[in-house]
Amino acid sequence: MTTSSWSFLTFILFSLSCFIISLSDAANNGFSVELIHRDSPKSPFYQPSQNKYQRIANAMNRSINHVNFFNKASLTNYPISTVVPDKGEYLMIYSLGTPPTKLYGILDTGSDIVWLQCHPCIQCYNQTTHIFDPSKSLSYKDLLCSSKECKSVEFSSCSKNNSCEYSIDYVDGTISQGNIGVETLTLNSTSGSSFSFPNFVIGCGHKNTMPFQGRNSGVVGIGGGPISLLTQLNSSTDGKFSYCLGPSMSNSTSKFSFGDAAVVSGPGVVSTTLVKKSPPIFYFVSLNAFSVGNKIIGFSKPPVEGNFIIDSGATLTTLPSDIYKNVESTIVALVKLNRVDDPNKILSLCYSDKSNNYVFPKITAHFKGGDVWLDSISTFIPVADGVVCLAFAPSQDDIGVFGNLVQQNLLVGYDLQRNTVSFKPTDCTKL
Repeated sequence: MTTSSWSFLTFILFSLSCFIISLSDAANNGFSVELIHRDSPKSPFYQPSQNKYQRIANAMNRSINHVNFFNKASLTNYPISTVVPDKGEYLMIYSLGTPPTKLYGILDTGSDIVWLQCHPCIQCYNQTTHIFDPSKSLSYKDLLCSSKECKSVEFSSCSKNNSCEYSIDYVDGTISQGNIGVETLTLNSTSGSSFSFPNFVIGCGHKNTMPFQGRNSGVVGIGGGPISLLTQLNSSTDGKFSYCLGPSMSNSTSKFSFGDAAVVSGPGVVSTTLVKKSPPIFYFVSLNAFSVGNKIIGFSKPPVEGNFIIDSGATLTTLPSDIYKNVESTIVALVKLNRVDDPNKILSLCYSDKSNNYVFPKITAHFKGGDVWLDSISTFIPVADGVVCLAFAPSQDDIGVFGNLVQQNLLVGYDLQRNTVSFKPTDCTKL
């Protein structure tokens, strides 16, 4: 997630709407968090009155609105958090303060700050869980403008009393303004103990608006910026994290792992290089082509390095318009079903599949370094009874987004020291 002063506003929204992490369990050699889809009955945002197609439509809308903007056997004690599926995204729990307060934050790979609603609330959105009160924590402290932490925050400013303030806004209308402070972050351990990370930099928001309300207390940014969750825990994680996203409509939870627990290895692993580009909060990779069935579909001109962003917060995969057009036309030539309109008016290529068992063509992403086969449950999705749509969308940007739908049933691991991201086909419901 980025601020409005940056040029890649498009990807912020994808991430903002997608994840809440449950941070529990931490250790010196790594830790894991469990991922729960927003639409899972285990999710705090679960709405039993909605059917599965309404939940998919909500997720598509959150994503498409921004499309054109731009394992070690020796591990015995490591952190675990639960990530819950919810409305096409994924949700996380963490604890903050002394004594610890349990909070929910939207997991955002495109953001570099952990911010939350704080008392006193000058303007707060409706949060059904406890709003954090820094005055009741023994470990909270506002930062001064002269602090190096304050100077590292791009969207910071200085108040009249010399305290560090921040103001961040996103293209979906989300806004947070408040103080930059330090607090103790607490994660539980698989052994039953807990680990504390003192002097963790947070944004304590006193004026906030957010379209995704409920238990959500704010945003947990795990991008590449200087004060993201990942960067601040780097000494404990060595720049490694991984996740495995189960099907969005399943009741299963998924893992979000850090450090040695996040290493992706074994048969079937495909790795590609992370490309360093600006802004550094995004995870850029080079994608050479797609395949539909046996037909390889390349770009109309040689792709530049870092032409795609791996975004676990984005719902849809968005393609530059030239390659999207060719992917769509190739699918149309292969699929022998009647085309229909998307009843939600979001996706452009939809079919009538009353039997729900049609075998759609296999789609493969050809990254620089290897090929990743995309599970059909994530490329062709049901949006209504008997209606299935391609979960890709065109973009006017040259940068594409590899969203979380196509990452379902892939174990995805990042190693920021080696500058790689790895993919391994995995049944995420069985991890």
